[in-house]
Amino acid sequence: MAKTKNVVKTATRSQIKWRMVGVTALFIVCLVVVVPGYCNKGINWVNSKISLGIPTLPDKGFNLGLDLQGGAHLQYVAKTDSIPPTERAAAVEGVRDVIERRVRGGLGVAEPLVQTTRVGEEYRVIVELPGVANVTDAIKMIGETPVLEFKEENNEPPRELTAAETKEMNDFNAIADKKIKEVQKEINNKADFSATALKYSEDEKSKRNGGNLGFINNSIYPEIYDWAAKQNNGDISKEIIKTSDGLNIVKRLNVRDGEKQVTASHILICYKGAELCGGTLSKEDAKAKIDALKQTVNVENFAEMAKQNSTEPGVAESGGDLGTFGKGKVVPEFESAVYDAPVNQIIGPVETKFGYHLILKRGEETPKEYEVARIYVRTKSQTDILPPNDQWKFTGLTGKQLKKAEVTQDSRNGEVQVNLQFNDDGAKLFADITTRNAGKLVAIFLDGEPISIPRVNEPIIEGSAVISGNFKWDEAKLLAQRLNSGALPVPVELVSQQKVDATLGFDSLTMSFKAGVIGLIIVILFMILYYRLPGAVSSLALLIYTVLVLAIFKIIGFTLTLSGIAGFILSIGMAVDANVLVFERLKEELRAGKNLRSAMEESFLRAWTSIRDSNVTTMISCVFLVWMGTGFVKGFAVILLLGVIASMFTAITITRTLMRFFFYWFGDNANWMFLGHKKIEPVQAADTRSNSILQ
Repeated sequence: MAKTKNVVKTATRSQIKWRMVGVTALFIVCLVVVVPGYCNKGINWVNSKISLGIPTLPDKGFNLGLDLQGGAHLQYVAKTDSIPPTERAAAVEGVRDVIERRVRGGLGVAEPLVQTTRVGEEYRVIVELPGVANVTDAIKMIGETPVLEFKEENNEPPRELTAAETKEMNDFNAIADKKIKEVQKEINNKADFSATALKYSEDEKSKRNGGNLGFINNSIYPEIYDWAAKQNNGDISKEIIKTSDGLNIVKRLNVRDGEKQVTASHILICYKGAELCGGTLSKEDAKAKIDALKQTVNVENFAEMAKQNSTEPGVAESGGDLGTFGKGKVVPEFESAVYDAPVNQIIGPVETKFGYHLILKRGEETPKEYEVARIYVRTKSQTDILPPNDQWKFTGLTGKQLKKAEVTQDSRNGEVQVNLQFNDDGAKLFADITTRNAGKLVAIFLDGEPISIPRVNEPIIEGSAVISGNFKWDEAKLLAQRLNSGALPVPVELVSQQKVDATLGFDSLTMSFKAGVIGLIIVILFMILYYRLPGAVSSLALLIYTVLVLAIFKIIGFTLTLSGIAGFILSIGMAVDANVLVFERLKEELRAGKNLRSAMEESFLRAWTSIRDSNVTTMISCVFLVWMGTGFVKGFAVILLLGVIASMFTAITITRTLMRFFFYWFGDNANWMFLGHKKIEPVQAADTRSNSILQ
């Protein structure tokens, strides 16, 4: 019976050659990234000889942590006596965020460590600032009270117009005024409005449709809406209507009822399993409680009962008030229950995904919408000629007038939002700001940097507002913390100050470097003595791995600490471990009688599953350490994770490429160089015609 051979897929000589070129190029590029100084010496030498003007490479060192390069270690105690106990942890987190923003921006520290801890009833903030030499300035900046400011768009020019600029603006507006008056004469002489709009209007979007703007409400072109509300269909404005951007002759075309708006309040009793519910009631207990409340609640005491019983966040200030809303703004079950119910009726219990609701419909209205057409002529203002230097201007509203900010959810649609509560002075200021900026942006600044730029949908005069915008819960929580850090600043007192000397960091770095080099040399010697040529190949791959990982650290700007270096050294050991699995498998394949090529290919193929599983379990551990750890633990885990990923690449891809290259160099009869085994003839196959083994 004919013998059969196992066909092992391998790379061609050409493929191996190009892969070696790729490995060599990768090594050179990584080496240039890690030690650009030596490359620059070569570039400078070439430029001095040939004058090619080759630019030198940026020579930026590694980012070193506090324990390696020195810096400042500061410990603060947060004064939380004036803050309710339930709000202290969140307030201190707000302080931590403010300090981190300050040291990153004001001090230029790329990787500060700012964390909070609790010792008994005392809250502390620990700040580590690598590379900061002037500790006094750092302490002064950190200790300042956060400044929270509300700003509006700045439409004021940075200076007065010059005489020439004023003449330019006045001449332009005079021409616009003359033009609109000529148009008005034509309209008064019974000219067709649509044809006149097409001929004269400077609103490119509407002029080709007879000047038709469609139906507008009071948030769009308020000056035109106010005029249309007092007219009849077909009326044309006798006076020229001035808007912020120009002059208008307006014709009212039609009127219709807008979308019905409902004003309502509610009492929410949530239960375990309902969305965004932090309560402990079972569904049955929640139903029993809402039924009992319905027996005692009425229109007069509804707000007070909501404050006492509702589980909705922020209900102590809102009294369950949901404001005014239209179709599609609440969850379907809530909408169907309240929309067509009589005013001043208590509805429910109504079950939604948030729990059980009692609903008080306090009112409803159907605002009018007007269809209008216009002939528009543009005018110029000072800001058209001289735009303001600063986009925002201060409104006078600060964190002193903000009582509280907290994360809530909109019971109508479940949207996460941030609720703002102002004191009496703040409520008046905020009402003025939102009235004059309806439809415009209002920016909230903390320490001179914008943290939120919401759009004002309508004037807000009740002294409370919400910021919405498809927030995730963590994003809304962070915004609330930042707002509270300016509204309720928590004083911090420096209780510990330590300057870490750079000499200590240099000594630690030197010792770590020596330990790493000694360990690497011992591993290389062991691999060469025990595995011969494969050991030398794995050592070469290990050097490539080391340079590759260091290049990654430098490119992404990772901050190295002693714990991170420990993770890096550990990953070197794991990189060698993958090669050991391959070489031990290679021994087994050679003992089984396979030729060197087949044994080499099979060893990588069959060792892969063990390498993959061991490294994946390590990466899972690293992910959890990054997720749940802080400080040095997180730095150790990140570097170990990057090292493991790189080690899998070098152990399988680079080591295999080098092994194939040396195999083609020495040939199939060089077993003694590959683990020291003599060539073993393959075992003959069994004769299937008899039950004996052919010898």
